[in-house]
Amino acid sequence: MAGCRSWVFILTVCAASLFEASAEIKVTIPVGKFFTYELLRETFQNDFEPLSKLYAGRLYDDPMTFKCNWQKFPDLPEWLRFTQRHPYDNGFLYGTPTSPGKSTIEIYAINKRSYETARHILVIKATAEKMLPYQAEFFLKLREIEKVLPSSVQDEIKQDLQKLWDTEALDIVNITNALDRGGRVPLPLAGHYEGVYVKVGSEQYFSDCLMRVTTTEHQKQCTVGDKVKIPGGCNFCNIPSNCITWCKTELFDLTKREPAPPAPAVGSGILEDGGDFDPPESPPSRDFFPDYIVTVIVPLILAIILCVLLAYIMFGRREGVGKRNAKTNHIQLYHHHTIHGNTDELRSMAAERAAPPPLSTLPMFNCRTGDRAPPLQSDSPRIPLILAQHDPYSDTLPRK
Repeated sequence: MAGCRSWVFILTVCAASLFEASAEIKVTIPVGKFFTYELLRETFQNDFEPLSKLYAGRLYDDPMTFKCNWQKFPDLPEWLRFTQRHPYDNGFLYGTPTSPGKSTIEIYAINKRSYETARHILVIKATAEKMLPYQAEFFLKLREIEKVLPSSVQDEIKQDLQKLWDTEALDIVNITNALDRGGRVPLPLAGHYEGVYVKVGSEQYFSDCLMRVTTTEHQKQCTVGDKVKIPGGCNFCNIPSNCITWCKTELFDLTKREPAPPAPAVGSGILEDGGDFDPPESPPSRDFFPDYIVTVIVPLILAIILCVLLAYIMFGRREGVGKRNAKTNHIQLYHHHTIHGNTDELRSMAAERAAPPPLSTLPMFNCRTGDRAPPLQSDSPRIPLILAQHDPYSDTLPRK
């Protein structure tokens, strides 16, 4: 029994390795037809945990993101686009090839739980085919690109458009997100959608309902901005989200294409002989003195005037120290000179540590004359420290 389980394990590992080695998907599509490829998360989940379901009984549902690029190129081909709304949603590659050729697409899946990666190869071969001569483009404002890419939703839209075109020979040519066409990002509220452009084509000519789009009355209503009435008997949308915006409907008749302009004739590459070179005459001389006056002399004169005005304000309008002292009160001047004298004395004491105490701190000292008087035998607070008879400013002191 144990040997059987080991053989089953070996065969499973070999099958997984063979599947990994041959993980190359080939698709063939005609030019001008819409192509959609859905990147299923379940497929890549089996690549990440191939044996978890067999032996452990666990089935993970991991979030994963997809990265797609053209092989040996950092981006996708011009006609191919990729979209994935959320890590728990499947991704979609979609587009319409415009020319025949082969494109090899590398698909990388990144597991957001274990940070493992898986790689698949998608080979898209576009074959040449005749374009559908009659095409029409419709705008579905209640749809989003991720919701219309599944094949079942495309069939629903196709069925409603078949009734509108009055034919079953109808193919989807292209589906484009409105944001890629310059549309605005909708508000993140219920009932607001990005919108989708759906282009379909057929071998049959346009129906009468579609031809009403080209009438003058319809175009005038769309230009004015009035609410366009749906033409009678032309409302074929069974699902409300499939109803089209009539003012954004366009018809394309590829049978009336203008012929391409003829290719330019290729010459010998040698210029014809046109004679000797005749250089143009020199331009007339110009007097730059007025420009010099305007750009140099005038600003210089203005600068000199401003400098003179500023010098007059700074120096000519000063009143001077004597005039200022004459207007100042004597008591205020006395205190001012006392503060300056004490400041100078303290600065001189700071230079020497062994300096005598300041004279202004001694009792009965006159700061003006420097005379000392014997201390009075009184402790009265009314006796001033500065003797009034020796002070020339004593007549200005208030008397009590």
